[in-house]
Amino acid sequence: MSLWESLAVFAAGIGAGTINTIVGSGTLITFPVLLATGLPPVTANVSNTLGLVPGSLSGAFGYRKELQGQRSRVLRLGAVSLVGGLAGAILLVTLPSDSFDTIVPVLIGLALVLVILQPRLAAALRRRQEAAGADSGPPADGGPALMTGMLLSSAYGGYFGAAQGVLYLGLMGLFLHEDLQRVNAVKNVIAALVNGIAAVFFLFVAEFDWTAVVLIAVGSTIGGQIGARIGRRLPPTVLRAVIVTVGILAIVQLLLR
Repeated sequence: MSLWESLAVFAAGIGAGTINTIVGSGTLITFPVLLATGLPPVTANVSNTLGLVPGSLSGAFGYRKELQGQRSRVLRLGAVSLVGGLAGAILLVTLPSDSFDTIVPVLIGLALVLVILQPRLAAALRRRQEAAGADSGPPADGGPALMTGMLLSSAYGGYFGAAQGVLYLGLMGLFLHEDLQRVNAVKNVIAALVNGIAAVFFLFVAEFDWTAVVLIAVGSTIGGQIGARIGRRLPPTVLRAVIVTVGILAIVQLLLR
């Protein structure tokens, strides 16, 4: 990896850590940059997952105040998400690499749709909460529907992870009668758990690039703090535009390989 490529991966790590803390979809920034350095898709995905773990932990720490009073919720949702994340990681190394090349452009496309639709999902959530009232909200843990959704979303996260955070926000926002910032805090913890379990699994069974892992790890840790402190002030429209642009470039690059 050349000096300029290393700087690009490091900068992508900062951007991914920032966006992951705010909303998710940071993989749509780091993954295409890793592909551009010449890494094979599966190796790039594994390296990306390993590198983003410190960033997820950094973002979760930055939201520690919003996590107060949510310990039991995090434990329940976290246990389910760990199972899903491990299942997704196993699928990544079990399925043929050609399957990854075929599936990932589709997954990125679906992730971009979710990113674009996020404002409408948030608006629907607000209307639902206003109509429900304070005394008639859903169960504190979201019930079986949320558990099932978190399991499937975490399996997706362990396999690839682009827009994983968007999926979590959409699910928890719909099934939890809770402030969105507190939901976002839980999302950061769950993402850290899923990335962590997948990373531990990949360390023993998958190929990865240590240089890419370290650069993304350092960058995403910095980005996690940026996202927790000042990232919320950035216009959401700008963030979504960047994510969609980079995601489209990633799809084009994968299809032309």
